[in-house]
Amino acid sequence: MCGIAGILKFDPAARVEDRRLLAMSETLVHRGPDGAGRVVRGQAGLAHRRLAIIDLNSGQQPMRSAQADIWLTYNGELYNFRELREQLQRAGCSFTTHSDTEVLLRAYEVYGENCVDHLRGMFAFAIWDGPSRKLFLARDRLGIKPLYYCINNNELLFASEIKAILEAGTGKAVLNRAILPEYLAARYTAGEETFFEGICKLLPAHTLSWTAERGLTKHRYWQPPLATTDPGYTFQDYVKQVRSGLEDAVRSHLVSDVPVGLFLSGGLDSTVLAGLMAPEISGPIQTFSIGFSESSANELAYARLAAKAVGAHHRDVEMTPAQFFHDLPKLVWHEDEPIAFPSSIPLHRISRLAHDHVKVVLTGEGADELFLGYDYRYRVTVWNTRLGGWYQHMLPAAARTTLARRIGELPQGLRRYLERSFLALDCNPRDLFFENFSVFRQDQRSALLLDAELRAARDPHAEGLRHYQAAGDEAVQCMSHADLQTYLVELLMKQDQMSMAASIESRVPFLDHLLVEQVASIPAQHRLHGWRTKTLLRAAVKDLVPPEILYRSKMGFPVPLADWLRGAYWPLVEEFVLGQRARAREIFNADYLSTLAQEHRSGDRNNADRLWLLINLEIWQRIFIDGEEPERVYSHCSKATCAAVDTQRYAAGSAISQLECI
Repeated sequence: MCGIAGILKFDPAARVEDRRLLAMSETLVHRGPDGAGRVVRGQAGLAHRRLAIIDLNSGQQPMRSAQADIWLTYNGELYNFRELREQLQRAGCSFTTHSDTEVLLRAYEVYGENCVDHLRGMFAFAIWDGPSRKLFLARDRLGIKPLYYCINNNELLFASEIKAILEAGTGKAVLNRAILPEYLAARYTAGEETFFEGICKLLPAHTLSWTAERGLTKHRYWQPPLATTDPGYTFQDYVKQVRSGLEDAVRSHLVSDVPVGLFLSGGLDSTVLAGLMAPEISGPIQTFSIGFSESSANELAYARLAAKAVGAHHRDVEMTPAQFFHDLPKLVWHEDEPIAFPSSIPLHRISRLAHDHVKVVLTGEGADELFLGYDYRYRVTVWNTRLGGWYQHMLPAAARTTLARRIGELPQGLRRYLERSFLALDCNPRDLFFENFSVFRQDQRSALLLDAELRAARDPHAEGLRHYQAAGDEAVQCMSHADLQTYLVELLMKQDQMSMAASIESRVPFLDHLLVEQVASIPAQHRLHGWRTKTLLRAAVKDLVPPEILYRSKMGFPVPLADWLRGAYWPLVEEFVLGQRARAREIFNADYLSTLAQEHRSGDRNNADRLWLLINLEIWQRIFIDGEEPERVYSHCSKATCAAVDTQRYAAGSAISQLECI
């Protein structure tokens, strides 16, 4: 795992400035503390920061081909590099190292841009092909590794993180206001755009190349497959397929020359990985967990149960709210954009815990999208779709309108659920799936945003709908297909940036593309049965998982944010949502902000997720737009805010507990 960066001058007579490459590289030191390298080849320059995982004594980058002036800077892991190396040797290639980096470089020499079709793993890389005067960028199929780029009149810049592009001196950072409706609805941007004007992300499964003759060319080389017509397989046939695919994926992801551990939440997905991982490792596996003192946000008992079941050496820690909010500004800086999910903060904390013991961890990311594990999101949408079709057929439009209006008169508890049902929503994918699970729904976005043109400019769900509609008519398949290419990509960015901030490589076996292709091709009815999610996965691993975990409801890394923002951390709402600096930006309606905040504080409505997005956006603007150092964000706040994030309480954090299960 590493950090990469580079500059391409469009003028072949120009020369890249090494000082700018150095500045970009130094910004990524957390991604690669084990080494650094840079190379300038006239109009192109590449930089690299290394976290050594494979072939610790060689494999330094940027790496030059022994055959020609071709250079590679690469972030990721190729799990099939040994098999690919043998394939290339049969084609006449020779090797001087044992690294996957050299295998990737040789694969490009043999297969050209089609080399990506031969790669199994997670990757983002750049190749400067001197003889062809070509820059070639590529990102892995699921978007596990990030890659951003910026194009102006004279040059193209790219990097693993946006802050490295900014460090190259491309000008003052400017908020891309066009994405605000999408951020408020979905928490993130699903397409190429980022929060920064002029900076884009290379989308998963895409390549980007440049030559003077062709200019810039983008190409999509892979898509998640759709379910095939049932070939007569029984449910048990699919169970055997899935079990075999899981075993192969986990085995491949353990390839490493350094210790490999596991983030163990106590949920189904990570417990499955523990059960599959333990027989493949010599000695007890190292597992790590985190929780909060609040019982509603603490799965540590289940994590300890899972660790004991596989004989792990387990460590866990409880995170205090003071630690949580103390870490927030620095982690906004690490993530480059407002933090979509509060779980990013404890994820970083557990990564710091793991850093003292291992260099690589496996995580359960991706299983929910693949095996349909979001109980409320998927199951409720399916039933809304089915019942809504019947409801629209049976009742005339006027009667449905009247009933929908009456829902607003019901008590809050009942109203909260019915507002998200077919009784209040139009029966279409946009409303039942995307808009229904928005943080700020359409009427709330309209009330919040001051700019009328911004509110009406474009559909914030357009990218997700595009993927949804490409998957056919089966709602379950459509939801999975859309989430794999939108929602999951944001989760993977959280996983990458929070672990890399602690110089830890995280791997996601559930997103091995061979396993994804296998499971995504299985008819949807075998993955979601009635009221039970992850039916197929549970059946495939029932011998590996303690019953207490196999059938428990998903908690999903909960953070007790609602109570914190009503209590001791209310001053953060006053500062970053209602404060003078936030209002002076003239983005949001101040009266509506006050309503949201007071509703939450009084307990009339749980607006924690909405307040979280607003707090993060303001902190992000103070760091990237106003230029404040993350460590100084709170020092410029009110006395009440400073008191709420008191560093003495942060320093008195919970001790790590260790469970020896050998």
